[in-house]
Amino acid sequence: MKRRSGNILCTDFNFGDMNAARRIVVLGKTGAGKSSLANTIFGEAVFETDDSPEIGTIRCQAETRSVNGRIITWIDTPGFFDTREDEEKMKLEIMRCIAECAPGPHAFLIVLKVEKFTVHEQAVIEKMQKYFSEEAFKYTTVLFTHGDELREGQTIDDFVNQCEPLHDLVKKCGGRCHVVDNKRWKEEKKHEYRSNQFQTEALLKTIDRMTEANKGGCYTNEMLHP
Repeated sequence: MKRRSGNILCTDFNFGDMNAARRIVVLGKTGAGKSSLANTIFGEAVFETDDSPEIGTIRCQAETRSVNGRIITWIDTPGFFDTREDEEKMKLEIMRCIAECAPGPHAFLIVLKVEKFTVHEQAVIEKMQKYFSEEAFKYTTVLFTHGDELREGQTIDDFVNQCEPLHDLVKKCGGRCHVVDNKRWKEEKKHEYRSNQFQTEALLKTIDRMTEANKGGCYTNEMLHP
């Protein structure tokens, strides 16, 4: 059964089988590729995308699909961690997005790009760590886009370990880290590292294990620091 609340379309399911359904809130700055990532995971153009770094998702949007035997409700969000956004307004919008898809998400994805780490990226990560409590990181996975930027033979773990702030962020998330490429990686290569199909299944298995460790529970606005 679907219900609309505000700008979010939420879907109610029987969550008796915790391996069958997931609610995932996606966080990251504008231009990180959050909407394109959703289309990659779903295997269809569900969310509108725009290549401009100044134009992106302007309000929360949720869509539900079946992916690899799981019911996924994917909540795409505005660029909450853009440094130009008003912090209090940003925090309230995050809280609204979580509350309107009650009882809350099973997982958060922090979306970053495989790119040179700059002062701006450092500021984004500092905002994430400021707003997330330590408890919230138990529900969080880091997902990198633009995987084609990895050097030949380089894994996303290799990339993360080259940068102390990224390493610290992934460590806070229990070492959970994956990578996709929304444009270049070939879908038919199911069993190779540089494959969106391979990485999607690996991501969903990570979220399965994380949800099991959290006893099937979801998180609420208590994730945010007061």
